[in-house]
Amino acid sequence: MSNFEYTFPSIRGVQAGREYYISMCPLRLIPRIFLFDDEELTPELRAQRTLNRSRIPEMSRYILENKHDYVFSAITASINGDVRFTPIGNKASDDRMGILHVDMKNQFIINDGQHRRAAIEQAIKEDQSLSDETIAVVFFVDQGLSRSQQMFADLNRHAIRPSKSLGLLYDQRNDLAKVGKLVALKSEAFSGMVELERSTLSERSRKLFTLSALCSATSDFLGPKEYKTQEDAADEAIKFWDELAKHIPEWQLVRKSKMTAGEIRRDFVHSHGVLLQAFGRVGAALNSGEKSDYTALTNLKKINWSRANAKDWEGRVMLGGRLNKATNSVILASAFIKKTIGIELSPDERKADASFNKSRKAMRD
Repeated sequence: MSNFEYTFPSIRGVQAGREYYISMCPLRLIPRIFLFDDEELTPELRAQRTLNRSRIPEMSRYILENKHDYVFSAITASINGDVRFTPIGNKASDDRMGILHVDMKNQFIINDGQHRRAAIEQAIKEDQSLSDETIAVVFFVDQGLSRSQQMFADLNRHAIRPSKSLGLLYDQRNDLAKVGKLVALKSEAFSGMVELERSTLSERSRKLFTLSALCSATSDFLGPKEYKTQEDAADEAIKFWDELAKHIPEWQLVRKSKMTAGEIRRDFVHSHGVLLQAFGRVGAALNSGEKSDYTALTNLKKINWSRANAKDWEGRVMLGGRLNKATNSVILASAFIKKTIGIELSPDERKADASFNKSRKAMRD
């Protein structure tokens, strides 16, 4: 060890027979001492993925906009040289807490957390008051490139992102998520029929829709219209969805336990996310004036929602009998519903509908 070193108050632990150390680092030190692998190296010569710079502004903005309640998990780093750990006392019970000494000639290579490091650096540039806050760091002593690469693989092996629905359920900052949750819980149409955790529904699920699908559809319904409070927005959305549900008999049969949710999804298109989002667009058109008017929804009875109705749905929202979740399918579905119930199409719906009819005519010819 040279005369110049970093010292970190740390806790010493053991994993797989190897010592590691947990410390707290001031945020101002993170960009100074923690390095990336050279991004110009080929993948087999690096110990981590390349930096996705498009993620950094969003992560930095998250810190800056939530300075009083942001949360970042620990950074994991390897030290490519010898270290020395000095316990704080002589008792056996004290040997796990002490000071980690790291020669300044050594390098700190991030195994997990390179995007957090870059976001912290950018956030500090914009707000120096963050400099003295801390983040947990887990230090391992580097044992070569192969070990660092294996650490990266192991650290990410079991990392599973939460489903979109679960993320929305727990998100307290997303206003649209809050409105969607209110609709799911308070509306007669959806109460007890929304899967709150998963973003896909199994054939045996008793739920008709996922929270992520409902939030997307409600977002389309609300559109750019402004509301005084989230409760006002939710109340208007509930008003629309409850009125819509009155004109979808199969939804009511599920509520009355006369048909299963699986049967409905198997036989009808109206119980899939792509149609729910199309309904949201239809509702936005009916809610665009000073006062909402949902009387046109009575004309929904003219539509044959059966998946066997290939004349109306194949190519629009189905491909080979399977539901197509593409954005264009949502637009084509909303255009078809709007034409059927007698309301004006938006420019993108007119364009998509014209293109669809042209291609269908060409196939017949």
